Amino acid sequence: MRWQSWLKPWQQMDGLLFILPVAVSMFGGLMILSTELKQPVTDWWWHWLIAAIGSTIALFLARCRYENLMQWHWFTYGLTNFSLIAVMLAGTSAKGAQRWISIAGFNVQPSEFAKVGLIITLAALLHKQTASTIESVFRVLAITAVPWALVFLQPDLATSLVFGAIFLGMLYWANANPCWLILMISPVIAAILFSISWPLSTPIVLSKEISLSILGLLWAVAMGIVGWVSLPWKRFGIGTIVSLCLNLLGGELGIFAWNHVLKEYQKNRLSVFINPEHDPLGSGYHLIQSRIAIGAGEVWGWGLFKGPMTQLNFVPEQHTDFIFSAVAEEFGLVGCLILLSVFCLICFRLLHVAQTAKDNFGSLLAIGVLSMIVFQLIVNVGMTVGLAPVAGIPLPWMSYGRSAMLTNFIAIGIVESVANYRQRQKYY
Repeated sequence: MRWQSWLKPWQQMDGLLFILPVAVSMFGGLMILSTELKQPVTDWWWHWLIAAIGSTIALFLARCRYENLMQWHWFTYGLTNFSLIAVMLAGTSAKGAQRWISIAGFNVQPSEFAKVGLIITLAALLHKQTASTIESVFRVLAITAVPWALVFLQPDLATSLVFGAIFLGMLYWANANPCWLILMISPVIAAILFSISWPLSTPIVLSKEISLSILGLLWAVAMGIVGWVSLPWKRFGIGTIVSLCLNLLGGELGIFAWNHVLKEYQKNRLSVFINPEHDPLGSGYHLIQSRIAIGAGEVWGWGLFKGPMTQLNFVPEQHTDFIFSAVAEEFGLVGCLILLSVFCLICFRLLHVAQTAKDNFGSLLAIGVLSMIVFQLIVNVGMTVGLAPVAGIPLPWMSYGRSAMLTNFIAIGIVESVANYRQRQKYY
């Protein structure tokens, strides 16, 4: 039939993987409208319009052969870094960061699109050479370090963390030793253990500071043991020494970063994560109000357009980073579980595409997108309930943000191409 021939270019697409993000985007538009009934902040319908444009781009990408991206991965990498440099030189500043560049009257956030650029680049590199050797891991680390540093200097700590999640997820899928991945993130954990209690100077916290310092030393020793077991440099205990020194250096750099690198709003976010009541009318206000809104929803919620915390705009940034608190208040625990189940199903479909891809390049593309979505989902939901610091990471397809929405649909379109060009079945 005619409609079957028209659909033939998309016959191998993963239908659920396309339909579910579209459905989440539609629901996200409703929730944004609900948060802005009393005090409009944005034109909520832009969320649906960008979702429509993004889904169209995804369908177009699903028809294109993803293998062509491998031939252009260095161009993609160069364009990614160029855009990140351009925003630092001619970008627009807001809230202490320079992250946006104006194009034809629209503010574009290059760091969002850089996520896809990094996924394509790393997939091409790891397709050619797996991460089974230390040399290949360092090579991928060096490639990742450039866009990561450019994003961190904007400063955009949240997106730089997403880069780290993509990097680790793709390395794991490319057969890297899990112990090496632990060693790579261990200096960050050491930095947190040595410096996280610095902003709160009370007698109780001072005792916690001493405890965290001891815990940091124990962590460094434990990583020295992991280095001795997993690293190939066993002569003279070089692996142990390197791992131990990196973690001690990470602790010192954490203290230095706290005092000289992190912006005041970034330090406040970490402080209120430990103790939201430390600044209840300032940095802790977002988290406290978000918890109240989530608790007010109870099991079934107040109903769409009926949540008092949502309608009276008690939760700041509820149309972007804290959109999940609006869902919890108006649809309760049941609504949250349904939404999280939909996200889980999207992630399972991404994993399925990765497992059934016809080559390593396609599989790595799917895993890179999966790592990006999972990390953003965990951090966003975690920060609204107080299980993670407020990091400014949007909830995929739900939070208002044009660049983020397009990025997520471009990523889905690339994965759909991987699914579409698997081993084809014969149709008669």
